[in-house]
Amino acid sequence: MFACIHGPAANLAQIAADFSPWFEQTAPDTVVFSIDPLRRIHGTPQQIGQAVAQRSGDRVHVAIAETADAAILAARNFPGLTIIPNLGDLEVATLPLLPEDLSQTLETWGIHTIEQLAQLPETGIVERFGPTGVYLQRLAKGAIHRPLRIAQPEITYDDRIDLDHPISLLEPLLFLIARILNDQCSKLMSNAMAAQEIMIRLELEDRTEHLRTLRLPVPMRDSKALLKLLQMDLEAHPPQSATMALSLTLKPAQPRTTQGGIFLPAAPAPDKLELTLARIRGLVGEDNAGVPELLDTHHPHPFRLVNRQPQISSQTAIASHQAFRYFRPPLTATVDLDCNRPARIAASGVHGKVLNAAGPWRTSGDWWTTEPWNRDEWDIALTNGALYRIYCDPDRRWFIEGSYD
Repeated sequence: MFACIHGPAANLAQIAADFSPWFEQTAPDTVVFSIDPLRRIHGTPQQIGQAVAQRSGDRVHVAIAETADAAILAARNFPGLTIIPNLGDLEVATLPLLPEDLSQTLETWGIHTIEQLAQLPETGIVERFGPTGVYLQRLAKGAIHRPLRIAQPEITYDDRIDLDHPISLLEPLLFLIARILNDQCSKLMSNAMAAQEIMIRLELEDRTEHLRTLRLPVPMRDSKALLKLLQMDLEAHPPQSATMALSLTLKPAQPRTTQGGIFLPAAPAPDKLELTLARIRGLVGEDNAGVPELLDTHHPHPFRLVNRQPQISSQTAIASHQAFRYFRPPLTATVDLDCNRPARIAASGVHGKVLNAAGPWRTSGDWWTTEPWNRDEWDIALTNGALYRIYCDPDRRWFIEGSYD
């Protein structure tokens, strides 16, 4: 059996949740739930209805019927508390989603009540109105037994702590952050989710806010690893004043699943790898560690380092290219020319006779900025089989930019 609550109360969902965690909210003013599990607590359907009505208030209609749809119809048409009502006296117009052509036809036939509609032969209803007519007749008979469309509330993973006294040291602040992370990571685990992004907001004593956001390369839910990442980030970007309140929010995502090969070496765990990368970024700087991402430019160094895996379009054809290894910084070289073409090269670790040379390719750009470039590039092959890219700047200085693998 099912109970339906219908009325203007603003907290219908909360009222239904007090009796059952599984309920359907069919409209802003209507909720329905099963009462079978409540028999041991409240007793008969009459006693259950009285408990629901007492919790709901005077202006709310409560109905109990064998099916969910019958309870909804009764609650919308009978005031107060109604137990298994006689729906036959209700007008046909009270049926939900009644088509206009069907309503006019039933009016012409003299069918005005639900009981009269239920007594019509089903074969004639099918021939005249099709599946819609059959559904409405079965609804009139109370013969539709359907599962509830359970209302799933949105789950958030956030928490806030207001402090009695300002905190200026990082260690006690991390103690409070760890408490929030443990609770939220447990909630993620129970819902089979992981965190894709962490946002921490510190409300400072000088009435400003210190906001930091960590976008994780892979979803994680290990509270210790997440705490260590936040610690290193706050050490690199400390707040400018003491903290009066803190709030932490985790953005949920599906956890990453990987299938390892039997004959492949085990890869490092994503959380440990991210901690290692965070330590490296702390040593060399955030802009000097990451994944290379190609840029749409003719600059000699057409890439940048990012903290995420670059997005590759599904329509982009991935072809085989020869890899190029950049020297940072470029190697200063001495180049002997023959008819204005490189003939011999000498540099730190690189020397030999030039067997083949392709070029020059003269490139320039960014002349409107503080870091323009203007140079002549050559690709050379040495007698030992090595391939290099060299260039000459306007001051006639030669450099080895890198080697081809």
